[in-house]
Amino acid sequence: MDALDRVVKPKTKRAKRFLEKREPKLSENIKNAMLIKGGNANSTVTQVLRDVYALKKPYGILYKKKNITRPFEDQTSLEFFSKKSDCSLFMFGSHNKKQPNNLVIGRMYDYHVLDMIELGIEKFVSLKDIKNSKCPEGTKPMLIFAGDDFDVTEDYRRLKSLLIDFFRGPTVSNIRLAGLEYVLHFTALNGKIYFRSYKLLLKKSGCRTPRIELEEMGPSLDLVLRRTHLASDDLYKLSMKMPKALKPKKKKNISHDTFGTTYGRIHMQKQDLSKLQTRKMKGLKKRPAERKAEDEENKSKRIKKN
Repeated sequence: MDALDRVVKPKTKRAKRFLEKREPKLSENIKNAMLIKGGNANSTVTQVLRDVYALKKPYGILYKKKNITRPFEDQTSLEFFSKKSDCSLFMFGSHNKKQPNNLVIGRMYDYHVLDMIELGIEKFVSLKDIKNSKCPEGTKPMLIFAGDDFDVTEDYRRLKSLLIDFFRGPTVSNIRLAGLEYVLHFTALNGKIYFRSYKLLLKKSGCRTPRIELEEMGPSLDLVLRRTHLASDDLYKLSMKMPKALKPKKKKNISHDTFGTTYGRIHMQKQDLSKLQTRKMKGLKKRPAERKAEDEENKSKRIKKN
């Protein structure tokens, strides 16, 4: 049995808290990412991992030592590191003659590899090469995806889901306008993926809503899709399953439209519209002759009944 698979009873309160933190929960912890350097990673790949780590802080772990592993051939070392550091996302960088400047981005399910996509770096501009002000650590980014491939092709659709998982950060209930500080833009065009990072500048516009300007912050990457290792539809569906306790209870006679507006249906008894009080208008008043004719008609009806 693997050392990490053993059931160990905690001896101290600190160890107990550590194990409780890793236990399954209804609302899971924020997903952490591990950034691993391959055995033959060059300076470009190393700098890419450092820049991605700067964007992911404090929800990332950067492994500084080289690790000789090949994710598409043997995934045991990745699964070991995932369990050891409690990370469900990973990025692996390597470089060789067949696959130069190589990045493998993936995610785990129950400490086993779920999805894995290999990307090649064709062009790279580092964070330090762009001399602009940067965003503070832990800022939640806005994600923008442009290109039909992200909605049409299955590989690109999974890549979009993987990138959202990787960069989304913590889930928040409210958003403050001043907290929208930077944008990550992904464009799929002509078989390439263009990754750009912009800082958001809020300028005076003369009205309540500010004018928005984008300033390139870095890093900037031109990527090409290489190999993919995707989970089966059944396993992917199982990984997306929501616990029963978190599912919203269905309320009767309440519906929502695409914009989130709530509509309610009220059941009432049949209403007699002849007794309905309407707005009195001079134009709708009966003339004396009409009123006299109506009174005579009502009298004749009463006489017939008697």
